[in-house]
Amino acid sequence: MDLKNRISQHFEDSAEALALSTKILQEPLAKATFALLQAIEQGNKILACGNGGSAADAQHFIAELVGRFERDRIPLAGIALNTDTSILTAVGNDYGFDQIFERQVQALGMPGDILVAITTSGNSPNVIKAIEAAHARGMTVIALSGKKGGAMNEALTSNDIHLCVPHDRTMRIQEIHILLLHILCDGIDAFLLGDFS
Repeated sequence: MDLKNRISQHFEDSAEALALSTKILQEPLAKATFALLQAIEQGNKILACGNGGSAADAQHFIAELVGRFERDRIPLAGIALNTDTSILTAVGNDYGFDQIFERQVQALGMPGDILVAITTSGNSPNVIKAIEAAHARGMTVIALSGKKGGAMNEALTSNDIHLCVPHDRTMRIQEIHILLLHILCDGIDAFLLGDFS
C-alpha cells in the first residue's frame, strides 16, 4: 500500500465510523443536550475530565461553553478538571493519580451539576472514580467512551447518558468524540439563541 492509498483508507474508515455513530448516538445525544440545558437553566455548572487526548477534549468543550461556540451568547459555567497542575500534582502525589478528578468533584460538584467524563477505553480508573463521586454529589454524568464502554458501563446508572462510539480504534473514537462535543455545543446554542421556537 502506498502513502496515498493509506491516506484514502483513513478517510474511508473515518466516514464509516461516523455513519455507524450517527445511527446509534442520535437519541443519547439529544438526551445529553437536554440534560446540559436543564443544568444551565437551573444555574448549575458543567465539570469535565479526561486523560491525554480526552483531557484536551474536556478542555476544548469547557472553552466552548465559557467562551463561545460559533455565535455570541452568555458565558456558561464550566470547569475542566484536568487543567490545574497544582491540584493535579498535589492530589496525585498525596493521594494517588486515581483520585485527581474524584477529589475535585467532591470539592466542586453540587446537586444538579453535570460531569462530562471522557475515556476512549472506558477503563480509566481516575475517570471512573470521578463518576462515582459525581453520583455521591447528586450529579448526572454524560460519559463519552468507545471500545464497548469498558469498566465505565458498571459505574454508570440509569440516570446517566452514555455516548459510546461503536469502534475499537482510539484515533477513530477521538475523532468522533470531538464531533459529539461540538454537536452538544451546537444544540445548547440552538436552544439558548432561539433557533427552536
